[in-house]
Amino acid sequence: MRLLRLLLCCAVLWPLSMLSAHAAPPEVPDPEAWAALSPQEQATRRAELKQRLQAATPEERAAFRNRLRERLESMTPEQRRALAGRTRERWQQLDPDEKQRLINERRERVKAMSPEERRQLIQERRDILGKLSPEERAALREKLPAR
Repeated sequence: MRLLRLLLCCAVLWPLSMLSAHAAPPEVPDPEAWAALSPQEQATRRAELKQRLQAATPEERAAFRNRLRERLESMTPEQRRALAGRTRERWQQLDPDEKQRLINERRERVKAMSPEERRQLIQERRDILGKLSPEERAALREKLPAR
């Protein structure tokens, strides 16, 4: 009887263990290709990516963030400005309810992070700001609302 239970457990768990062993972390999408997608396509791809990241380990999520950052940093300044401009235009075209929904989603994602993930996020933001020129930082400060 014990042997039968053991064999049943192995038969059920073995395929699952093989899935997790071969599951690859999510691929980082190309920023230019992403920006070219329609808002509906972006929403679909974002949901798929979000689901894969939620199923990923913390190390895989960190690796994904690092690869995304590297990909964005490898772009030329002109490409980054064009991408930011297109993103800004799309944001401004959203209706206020949709903007608020996205803001709330982001807020909930940050709240759901562990303290270590939040510290890492803050450090990443500091690193990004540290790479900006004084002019870029001044322009960013002008855009931010006063606290």
